[in-house]
Parts: sequence; C-alpha cells; structure tokens
Amino acid sequence: MRFDLHTHHERCGHARGGLRAYVEAAMECGLDVLGFSDHSPFLGEAEDHYKPWVAMAKSEFPGYLDEAARLRDEYRGRIDIRIGVESDFFPEHVGLYRSFYEGFPLDYIIGSVHVMGDMDVFRPERWEGMSETEMRREKERYCDLVARSARSGMFDILGHIDALRASCPRLESIGTPAEDAMLRAIADADVVMEVNTSGSTKPCGGWYPAPALLERAAFHGVKVTFGSDAHDPERVGEEHEEVRCRLRSLGFREWHVFEKRQREALPL
Repeated sequence: MRFDLHTHHERCGHARGGLRAYVEAAMECGLDVLGFSDHSPFLGEAEDHYKPWVAMAKSEFPGYLDEAARLRDEYRGRIDIRIGVESDFFPEHVGLYRSFYEGFPLDYIIGSVHVMGDMDVFRPERWEGMSETEMRREKERYCDLVARSARSGMFDILGHIDALRASCPRLESIGTPAEDAMLRAIADADVVMEVNTSGSTKPCGGWYPAPALLERAAFHGVKVTFGSDAHDPERVGEEHEEVRCRLRSLGFREWHVFEKRQREALPL
C-alpha cells in the first residue's frame, strides 16, 4: 500500500494549493491513502489567528475538517483519505491541546516541535555566533522536548524528530547521548516516528531523521511511518519507494497508518 500521512495546504499560510489539489496529486502518483495534516492553530495564544503565515486560525479548524470530510466522501472508492493534524508541542499547554482535539473525530495527530524558546527551529539566525558547545546544548534541549512529546500520550506520530538541523547541517555531526535517550523514549511510549522527506527542501538536505539517527531508531525498535510533509501538491508521495527500500535494508518489516486513532501495521 502506498500512502502519505503528512501534507499541508493553503490554510497554514506557507503552503500552496487547496485540499482538492493534494487529492488529485495523490491519485496521479498512485497513492492508496492520503492523509491531511495541516498545522494546528496556536491554541495557547489569545488571538484567533496568531502568526497567520505559520498556521490556520482557531476559527478555521472546524471548516478544515468539514472540507476534508466532504472530499473523503467524494473520492471514496478512488482513494482513501485520512484526516489528521500536525500539532505543535508546547509542554505548558498540553492540557489545552489535548482537550481541544478530543472534540474532533481525527484519524491521527502528528506531534512536532516547531518552536524552542522564542524562535522557530527552522530559523537560520538562531545559530549565528554559536559555539559547538552551545549547539550541543540546543540539540539536547530539542531532543528532550521531543522525548517529552512522546511521553505526553497526545500523539500517534512524531514529526521530523531532528528538524532542528534543518538550517544548520553541522548539527548532524554534533553527537550527544540525548539522541539515544530521545529514541528510547519514543520506543518506550510506543508512538510512531515518521520518516519525513522534506529535508530535501532545507539546507540540511535528505530526510528526517538523518541516516545515522534512522539506523539507531531501528536498533531501539522504534515504529515508523511515512510522510512527505508536502507544502506543494507536486511533492505528495515524494520518495515513498526510496524510503520503503531503505527501511527494509535497516531491518524494518512494517510501517504504520492510522484511522480513528487506531494504528494499523502494513508490510514493507
């Protein structure tokens, strides 16, 4: 089965195309399952539409789910559509986010760390003037946040678990025991990690997680899934087959999809 569980669309303010365009692109590239997973609103902020270039407004979320459900019904029998969300992880707002999602019939929730401190993790300026010691400290903070997101019980999937290196490729070579502690936390929590091919759109290149980290994930028994993290319909399903082959070479024999928050294992 060919699938892609991580896609975005124009509501988030930094993706191109509507939901229908992603469905058509998914059918064109031969996917059997397409997951919608646009960025969650910033629930902890007072404004309805905080940072409109990053995420949809709180008031838009029901409309997003309604449109997705209509498309699921319209395309039934041609492609299987799953409806999810990519949720930010803010430790101070876990209860707020958890109660919000309980009010909606989601198929899955991707948990991602996009913000650390006061700055988006993808911003290159956060690394300006940093020593290697300071970079390692930042990496350890990030790994700890990802581990905490795994232990929170909020998420079915963890998104791009080493995205901190997106604008700082040097981070990949800066080792720390925090990486293995993060992977053990993911495995112990029995939450699924995605292999995300959107690193190719950033200075770091490649996939998330990086090759060495993906190999260690296999060692720790972490469960996996696939997501392109497409912000453009042309990237839907990108490198699906390459990821499948790489996972098999590392000893993985299954990957996972979700429906109504229930996990299903599929053979690789």
